[in-house]
Amino acid sequence: MHLLGPVTSKAEALNAIGTALNFPAWYGRNLDALHDSLADLSWQPTGEHVLIWTGHRQLETADPDGYRAILEVLDAASDANPQRPLSVLLEDA
Repeated sequence: MHLLGPVTSKAEALNAIGTALNFPAWYGRNLDALHDSLADLSWQPTGEHVLIWTGHRQLETADPDGYRAILEVLDAASDANPQRPLSVLLEDA
């Protein structure tokens, strides 16, 4: 289980997701790099990974476009790696 707390900008979200999932140093902190990293997860153990994003609505309020873009990437990448599938749970804080 990987935890992500409230963020208020797309840049903060990209950094926080990378930190929560222990992305490698080459992670570029943009939407393309987010997708590529989420679809790979080769540095993580085999099996399902769960990202719990608490307070996600703070980003939705502060940056609706960034929020939607990140959700699209999370959704697209969630089924990309059958050895390391990713589930994302959105919790209100």
